[in-house]
Amino acid sequence: MNRPVVAHPSQTGKMLISLIILTYNRSDALLTVLDALCQQTDMDFEVVIADDGSHQEHVHAMTTKEKKWPFPLCHAWHPDVGFTAAAARNMGARLAKGTYLIFLDGDCVPLSDFIQRHRTLARENCFVNGSRVLLNEKLTFTAIRQSLPDPRKNPIFWLRQRFQGHCNKLLGLFLRWPATLRVRKTRFHWKGIRSCNFGLWYEAFERVDGFDEAYDGWGHEDADLVLRLHRAGYARIDGFWATEVLHLWHRQASRSDELANRRRFMARMRATNAEFKAEIGLHTPRIHASKVKVRILSP
Repeated sequence: MNRPVVAHPSQTGKMLISLIILTYNRSDALLTVLDALCQQTDMDFEVVIADDGSHQEHVHAMTTKEKKWPFPLCHAWHPDVGFTAAAARNMGARLAKGTYLIFLDGDCVPLSDFIQRHRTLARENCFVNGSRVLLNEKLTFTAIRQSLPDPRKNPIFWLRQRFQGHCNKLLGLFLRWPATLRVRKTRFHWKGIRSCNFGLWYEAFERVDGFDEAYDGWGHEDADLVLRLHRAGYARIDGFWATEVLHLWHRQASRSDELANRRRFMARMRATNAEFKAEIGLHTPRIHASKVKVRILSP
């Protein structure tokens, strides 16, 4: 896979960041996320929408919005064959031009310093596991129909939301823990893995062959990626109190495949050969490239 060399991991201030946003049949939430990205303090990034087979009315809403986006933006879509988040994210990564990737879900609204904080936390031979604040249905309704105030500019609003039970925590919206005090974790820990907000170098992602598309349905493809990154020699940095996103409420997806995926992951954990390549990954996609539709929405 031939890609331009933008920057070395030691040159984080110069690197182009590719933000890969997973979406499925939720154009209202995705447009809220894109609007928030227009307010970033660091605009040196591109966006690749990784669409896991949204219906045409949602694709139309996303691709025909009359707005000039202040960042390069493309929409990549593959046919709906069920919950295939790993395949969709890999599809987005194949189109990315940046040296550093941030995976974000299309219902996770970033704060204004989101890109800046991820750039600050990026370290050679490390990946960043981001953080989130859960919103309830009522506050989500408000977020989609009108932008929510910046927590540091209007803390009273957010204190009220927390007191009324509309969000699950607050400190990460206000506090910024210094990057220099972050611990690099070299051993696998299952707790708190968040592929909805996850940053790493493209060269690391390519080395482990991306997400494993052998995981069908909901569950554990993110833990599998983290385990393989550790086995390949990369360390984890937790992005709490730095990279928080507002995770919009949604009905829980079907978890009928969770047990099978858990068994697959546990088998990988128990394997003694310490294999770190995906079984079906970045270079061996399940969905043929001829079925992928790509639209450039902002050059």
